[in-house]
Amino acid sequence: MADLKITLVKSTIGAVPKHKKTVEALGLKKTGKTVVLPDNAATRGMVKQVQHLVKVEEV
Repeated sequence: MADLKITLVKSTIGAVPKHKKTVEALGLKKTGKTVVLPDNAATRGMVKQVQHLVKVEEV
């Protein structure tokens, strides 16, 4: 499987607390930061929950 490059593009200020925790669980802390995670069902589910805050690219 490929990897996913996930970038936080919008701040979590004012976001639902559950979404804030999901973003942090993805390993993102600051706007503009990027992480590379494996492309699996768990990662896809977390990204889908906060898709309005992140940008996703397949690597």
